[in-house]
This record gives sequence, C-alpha cells and structure tokens, in this order.
Amino acid sequence: MRWRKRVFPVPAPNRSCSNRGAGRLPPRRAGTVLGVSADPQQRAVEVRRSARRRRTVSAYREGDRTVVLIPARMSEAEEQRWVGVMLDKLAAQESKRTLGDAELTERAERLSEQYFSARARPCSVRWVTNQNTRWGSCTPAEGSIRLSHRLQGMPEYVVDYVLLHELAHLLVPGHGPRFWELLEAYPRTERARGYLEGVVAAERLPKVPAAREE
Repeated sequence: MRWRKRVFPVPAPNRSCSNRGAGRLPPRRAGTVLGVSADPQQRAVEVRRSARRRRTVSAYREGDRTVVLIPARMSEAEEQRWVGVMLDKLAAQESKRTLGDAELTERAERLSEQYFSARARPCSVRWVTNQNTRWGSCTPAEGSIRLSHRLQGMPEYVVDYVLLHELAHLLVPGHGPRFWELLEAYPRTERARGYLEGVVAAERLPKVPAAREE
C-alpha cells in the first residue's frame, strides 16, 4: 500500500488509545493519506488511511511523531475532527502518570524559561487536595504555586496553561491587560481555558436519575 506524507507538529512518548464511531462517511478512494493540523509541541502528526479500517479511529506515539489511523473513506472535515479528539485522548492518557512535586517544579521552570524568559522564578510548586473551586493559586511574596489535584489526568497542555497562569502571577499580581499579554505567548491559552470551562460546566449539570427497569 502506498503512503503519502505531510508533516505537522505534535507531542511524544509511546502509548496508544482508540475510539470507535467514525460512522458512515462519504466515499473516498481507498489508500492512505497523511495530514493534520498543527500542535504547539513541534513534533510530527502522521495520519494514515486504511481501506480495511471501517469504523475505528486509533492513535499512538511512534518515536518523535504521533500516528493517527483512520478509515480511508473519512472526509477531510472528519479527519481534522478525529485528529483533535485523539491528540487530546493521548495527552490525557499520558498525564495520568502523575508528576511529583519535584517534576512539577522542573516543568514550571522550563515553561518560565520558554515563555517568560525565565523571569518567573517559583520557590516551590506542588499539588494540593484542598482546592476544589479553583485550578491553581499563587503567593507571590513566597514564590509558591499550588495546583489542584483535579488537574491530574487532564491533557498536558491544560496543566501547562495553569502552571503558566500562576507563573504569570509572580510577575503581575492581578488579571489586568498586562497579565493577559504575558499569557498570549502560550499558543494554547484559549483552548486550555475552553477545556477547563467545559469541565466546570459539566460539573454543574443536574444529575439525571437512572431509569428504573420495569
């Protein structure tokens, strides 16, 4: 089978996950095509189409790239949508390997260097279990940052956004224009905020009682 490749950016490590339900799609020529939207991690995403694949979409890490497997008959729009879904699933799966406080501190230092020219210098970064109404907090006078344990298991770009949000508070205490200008340097700010807003909205949905069997 012939492969045509286009390369774009995405995350690494070696795990896999799958999802069902591509549904009935418009006919397309069988074969394999590569393509995808960009991801800020600056690694490649490779999309492989297979005529033998009917409904399943799956993805896995392969060295420095992410491979997404889709049915050959899938439309361009469906391809883009499923790539986004599978990248988020892989990221969430990988972030379940909980970082310890020391690793969290190293990650914060790397993010500060990458986006704030290392100007934000936390003295401590740790997970806490007593923050159920906010995702993170910062005490600039102490240089301490605390992240809610509820972030564990969320995609890495979401955890990075919360870390950067609190790092920015070491430089700008409030949420004025200067604060948000700092966060504009992170390309996934809006997406991460949307993800967290979706989590909060889902938590507020009324609980529907389970149907009783007759």
